[in-house]
Amino acid sequence: MAIIINLDVMMAMRKKGLTELAGEIDITLANLSILKNNKAKAIRLSTLNEICKALNCQPGDILQYVEDEENPESEQE
Repeated sequence: MAIIINLDVMMAMRKKGLTELAGEIDITLANLSILKNNKAKAIRLSTLNEICKALNCQPGDILQYVEDEENPESEQE
């Protein structure tokens, strides 16, 4: 996927742990861990809003667009 979630970087910069942030934004540890480990397929804007509020950052500090590398398998189709 071309969108990278840099939540772990922002959490480290703000010195916030997973449990602390999960409690502040009212999200389960499991769901926050999925976001932190860049395994999420989607994120609700309300969740992104709460994360930005808790970490005092902008959405662009957390989300990054990186172009996908060419996939040779998809070119053959």
